[in-house]
Amino acid sequence: MKKSNDILLPEFERLIKEGHTVEFTPQGVSMRPFIEGGRDSVLLHKCKRPKVGHIVLARINEQFVLHRIVKIQDEKLILQGDGNLRGQEHCTKNDIIGQVVRIKARGGQAKRLTKGIVWRYLPIFIKWFALKVYRKHLQLQELFENED
Repeated sequence: MKKSNDILLPEFERLIKEGHTVEFTPQGVSMRPFIEGGRDSVLLHKCKRPKVGHIVLARINEQFVLHRIVKIQDEKLILQGDGNLRGQEHCTKNDIIGQVVRIKARGGQAKRLTKGIVWRYLPIFIKWFALKVYRKHLQLQELFENED
């Protein structure tokens, strides 16, 4: 059964605060190429010590974002989606709901969490080109899947 993230995420927040682990399929494309919205699922648990490179679920201005921590300044965090070349969000450590501890691709295989850390140090033009190639790959993959 498919439910809106607007309904589920507040419940996930409650469960994580109680110490539970939650798995869900995020929506959107902001974490491409490492998390494909609507296809990959993520496993979240409580984030005890946020660090640069962690992927976190945060509540920012009553919206939920699943992005990577790119900078920490005292209690303030700067988040950015891997697929976002410019936009960033600002929050505090108290806004963090949970940390991604595992990413599962379609078919159930686990993806390595460390892949995206190198990504953040690449020059923007390389990221732009890589994302363009990745989107083309997805289009071709979808085309071949529809032919079967």
